[in-house]
Amino acid sequence: MRRSGTTRTTLLVLSGLLSVPLITLPQARAAGGPVVDVSVVDVSVVDVSVVDVSVVDVSVVDVSTAAQLKSALAAARPGQTIRLAAGEYRGAFVAQRAGTAAAPITLTGPAGAVLVNDGPSGTAPSCPAPGGGWDSGYGLWLYNAPYWKLTGFTVKESKKGVVLDNSHHVTLDGLSVHHVEDEAVHFRRSSSDGVIRNSAITHTGLVQPGYGEAVYIGSAGSNWGCHGNQGGADRSDRVQVLDNRIGPNVAAEHIDIKEGTSGGVIRGNTFDGTGISGQNSADSWVDVKGTGYLIENNTGTLAPPGTLANGYETHHPSTTPSFPNGCGNVWRGNRSDLGGAGAYAIKITSTSKCSAAPNLVRAGNTVTNATSGLTNIPVTP
Repeated sequence: MRRSGTTRTTLLVLSGLLSVPLITLPQARAAGGPVVDVSVVDVSVVDVSVVDVSVVDVSVVDVSTAAQLKSALAAARPGQTIRLAAGEYRGAFVAQRAGTAAAPITLTGPAGAVLVNDGPSGTAPSCPAPGGGWDSGYGLWLYNAPYWKLTGFTVKESKKGVVLDNSHHVTLDGLSVHHVEDEAVHFRRSSSDGVIRNSAITHTGLVQPGYGEAVYIGSAGSNWGCHGNQGGADRSDRVQVLDNRIGPNVAAEHIDIKEGTSGGVIRGNTFDGTGISGQNSADSWVDVKGTGYLIENNTGTLAPPGTLANGYETHHPSTTPSFPNGCGNVWRGNRSDLGGAGAYAIKITSTSKCSAAPNLVRAGNTVTNATSGLTNIPVTP
């Protein structure tokens, strides 16, 4: 028998929101005869017109274990806050998700929320990058992760503290970083427009004293092959270091401003030079190789043990591409106590190399207990 006919479809409607086919039944016509209805089916339909949908707010994610933190970092999205409970979080914590200017991602917790990394482990790549079974040993690593806010928690007992790679517009506020093998906080690989403020850093360089900077801005020109991702240079520009307590027992510079960077602000910080090592030329509170920095209203002191050649120094390394490294910086309102050990509060290494953009030491800077004085260049009113 050949059948022909139409198809009748019954629809189930859920609260006016959804229509779905419930059952499809044929109508058949016998040859030369009338239409035969074969759709006599007894179907009991459950009333589903009332649907209770609970909406879960995922703008705040609370975590209390290392596994939960890793999962939250991996799934983070713009506007989200990851909230740490007090306790120790031991492992490799990497963020690779981007926030936005309008909706940054926040990682926050009390000082009693402590991140620890027992690494490094595995085979390191030629240039640092997550993956491949390698654990960097960093306490917290933001990689290609702009627009984050990191607030309140502690990082300790790691190879490095907090490392930012190609992660611009990141703010660190109220962190504590201490007892790390190398540097505490590193703005690297063109992590521009970052801020670290109201934070405390002590006990760095526990394994490599000459590499135990508190705040490291940019990269040495010799490392631009890995980190020179902006025209061949590491342009971690316009980083602001504000109102932090740095030291004691910071083994290298309290702030190391690298060549190729520009336009940053170093303001309102307290530098305690006790424990500075003098190794690898780590013999000043602030070493300036960048350009156009404003360095103002900081207070630096030195008490034994510690090796301090000068409070602030400039240097002028040559780089490719070329920059006026170590030029065009301004010091004003800084107070320096060199503890009878340092020569100058502010040592300008070269004036001839900066003739087009001279460094300026304003009259409002003061010094006590220096073996040579405030500065080696004329003071600008």
